[in-house]
Amino acid sequence: MTDIANANLQLADADPQTIVRWAIENGSNPLVTTNFGPYEAVILHMATQVKSDIRVIWIDSGYNTRETYKVAEELISSLNLNIDVYTPKVSAARRDAALGGIPGVDDPAHEEFTRQFKLEPFERAMAEAKPDVWLTAVRKEQTAFRQEMDIVSEGPNGVLKVAPVLNWLESDMQKYLEENNLPNVIKYFDPTKAISNRECGLHTKI
Repeated sequence: MTDIANANLQLADADPQTIVRWAIENGSNPLVTTNFGPYEAVILHMATQVKSDIRVIWIDSGYNTRETYKVAEELISSLNLNIDVYTPKVSAARRDAALGGIPGVDDPAHEEFTRQFKLEPFERAMAEAKPDVWLTAVRKEQTAFRQEMDIVSEGPNGVLKVAPVLNWLESDMQKYLEENNLPNVIKYFDPTKAISNRECGLHTKI
């Protein structure tokens, strides 16, 4: 069992690449999750530089932008990602045609929509993959909730949740993309968040 408090002290001033290496070396079944949104190429590149076949989980809501899908395919190919794609049990087309589409964030139905399109596929993915280490690209500057997060924490079912770029700014992410000639997504849409600085529940409810 990893001493989380000690790990956070040890990694407090470490660069993200060091944190990624530490996380992967401390797990027997690590994985990295992605939404292929802005700057996601950073964590994917860092992780595959340490473990080329690390398992990648993508929760694809079916509502992604055309640009997101194009960049996702480019990264899957260029990084040779070992990727598993999980989709909701209700398709976006069915939701739009018969179930009222995307509810507004103030609509009571939005919570159930988020469960269907984000939380349930994520929980299913984690249950099937059974990781002991989970790498995530969350950063403090993204939301108020994330400002209180630690680099290392306990995730669902005791998984070691590690956020290597937690303390990086957008400018740091952009510099890494440019230095490593990585693509980025500008036009991104998450139907469960509505606005970029709102939590979807993945890091607050699970």
